[in-house]
Amino acid sequence: MADVIVYTKKDCPYCEWTKALLARKGVAWTEKLVTGNPALLDEMIRLSGGRTTAPEIFIDGRCIGGFDELKALDDKGELDKMLGIAGSQHTEEKVDLLIIGSGPAGLTAALYAARANLAPVVVDGGQPGGQLTITTEVENYPGFPDGLMGPELMDLFRRQAERFGTRLVAGEVTSVDLSRAPFRCEVGPHSYLARTLIIASGASAKLLGIESEKKMMGRGVSACATCDGFFFKNQEIAVVGGGDTALEEATFLTKFASKVTVIHRRDKLRASKIMQDKAMKNPKIQFIWDSAVQEVLGEGKVTGLRLRNLKTDQVSDFACTGLFVAIGHRPNTALFKGQLDMDSVGYLKVKPFSTKTSVHGVFAAGDVADSRYRQAITAAGTGCMAAMDAERFLESGE
Repeated sequence: MADVIVYTKKDCPYCEWTKALLARKGVAWTEKLVTGNPALLDEMIRLSGGRTTAPEIFIDGRCIGGFDELKALDDKGELDKMLGIAGSQHTEEKVDLLIIGSGPAGLTAALYAARANLAPVVVDGGQPGGQLTITTEVENYPGFPDGLMGPELMDLFRRQAERFGTRLVAGEVTSVDLSRAPFRCEVGPHSYLARTLIIASGASAKLLGIESEKKMMGRGVSACATCDGFFFKNQEIAVVGGGDTALEEATFLTKFASKVTVIHRRDKLRASKIMQDKAMKNPKIQFIWDSAVQEVLGEGKVTGLRLRNLKTDQVSDFACTGLFVAIGHRPNTALFKGQLDMDSVGYLKVKPFSTKTSVHGVFAAGDVADSRYRQAITAAGTGCMAAMDAERFLESGE
């Protein structure tokens, strides 16, 4: 068995996802918490070659990177060999209802389905809890007047769903066959044959798509303020984007950074008025308008950004030590391409006033089918709808 060391920090969902993946493999690891331990933090940065993100994972002394790199190795079938473990034996199980995704949509669907005695099985996915686990304070979810952190809210969702008999399965669906019922879904070495299926696989953050961004990821470039803001104390950093997510990230980052500059492609923000007012009044936040990031500058760590003004075409360099990308999301629906009807972006199409997809017995809830609202409360609402649609489908005996 390989020697595995994981450097982690508090309130880091990627750290939790890493530990969950390793636990599924039956692998022991040594955890080194860098929060509040400057010596361990320095050690992590030195051994990882200057990476300032969490987690940092070492297998037999080799730094493989963070959660995304760990997951990529697993997806390619290389991780088991590195860990020195044999592959698991294949199993097959029939279920009445399988739910793909464990965000607000998936867990609300599970709650309603469990209360209807459908014994739902939830595959929690590559990011258990969904986007809210990398969200800072949630202030607009009904019933929580003082607000709460995204991970805390999702823990409450999960506990409530499990209370009524939901079974959560750690893993990720790697292939589906929707050509006939029961629908076959592969999760690692296990196959689930589901009479009904609810797709609530959510969405993932978009990146800029430039080579320097990829090169500097983990070395000053990040897509998660709650994960990595801790590493930028008293530094000047930038956030690219103009929606609620960008301003939420910028506001959260002022807890650590000395200055946060929001870079936006237009001359006005897309964010809600309350978020705009909050950011505009924060003395640590400033704005650069009509500009796009053309290149991330630096060798080994971020030293600045090359910006292009989209109105004048003028190029200028902006000094900073970190860049947080918050430019929106894309639906996680690649798995269903060619099997379900979707729009040009990838959002699943559902029939009016329902969650029914183009395949009988397959339903969609949350951000996979919502290109307009994309809120936790609307995702939860469609999760409820999907569970009720699935229950009626099963009762009809179809």
